[in-house]
Amino acid sequence: MINGILNIKKEAGFTSHDVVAKLRGIVHQKKIGHTGTLDPDATGVLPVCLGKATKLCDLIGDWDKTYEAVLLLGRETDTEDTGGTTCRESKVEVTEKEIEEIILSFVGDYSQIPPMYSAKKVNGKKLYELAREGIVIERKPCPVNISSIEVKEIDLPRVKFEVTCSKGTYIRSLCRDIGMKAGCGGCMEHLTRTRVASFSIGESCTLSEIEQMQKDGVLSEKILPIDKVFAAVPAVFVEKEGEKKLYNGNPVPSGFCREKDSLPGIHEKCRVYDSQKNFVGIYTLEKNDLLKPYKLFL
Repeated sequence: MINGILNIKKEAGFTSHDVVAKLRGIVHQKKIGHTGTLDPDATGVLPVCLGKATKLCDLIGDWDKTYEAVLLLGRETDTEDTGGTTCRESKVEVTEKEIEEIILSFVGDYSQIPPMYSAKKVNGKKLYELAREGIVIERKPCPVNISSIEVKEIDLPRVKFEVTCSKGTYIRSLCRDIGMKAGCGGCMEHLTRTRVASFSIGESCTLSEIEQMQKDGVLSEKILPIDKVFAAVPAVFVEKEGEKKLYNGNPVPSGFCREKDSLPGIHEKCRVYDSQKNFVGIYTLEKNDLLKPYKLFL
């Protein structure tokens, strides 16, 4: 079984589920999961976890992401992108300077109403399922964070910008809200995810490239080991005497660790390895000098 992460460059027309299904056929392995849904028309970075790395799916999905988007002003649609049905069209009267100031005003925390055409669940049902039935319901605003926005190009009614944001942010809805603030409405015309945590688009591969690497027997060179995702977290090595507790998933007294200086602060995380340098999981150091399992990859 393959255990690790592949940085997939999702192409337009594929759902995130399609990518996983096709990858299962390429590597002949069922245990595969993606780390965050991308709309079918969107492209870009989609980290895919294989084998034991599937335990990472929720963690990676929680990390910040960077997108490059094209906003089309003057048009509002039911899906909040250009693939939907037009609800209203308006004249675009804002200047380039005004729209740039409006876009930059969204940096920081703001409450965002999720789109009806989304996988978000309300009362156990996905919003897009209700939307397809012609049902539109009131959605509660969700707190999101825009850590940075850079306006790349303005050619009204279009604006290209790069945005780094928190989990749960819908760029379609950000485009909608920018358009509303500009007084003319707006929707998303194009979206590319350029980064998820440390996974960048420059290092990603398409499914056809992955398939060719598998045929050539070199796919292992593109698979990122699980522990590399936590490269910024300090590493701790447990002596052989403490490995029984380690392998049983029990807390490990810090006295069993080599190089005590590498131990993290109280309640902070560390990568834990056995005496043979095999990665075991992520642990936190508790006040009683015990390393407590946070996420195991045994």
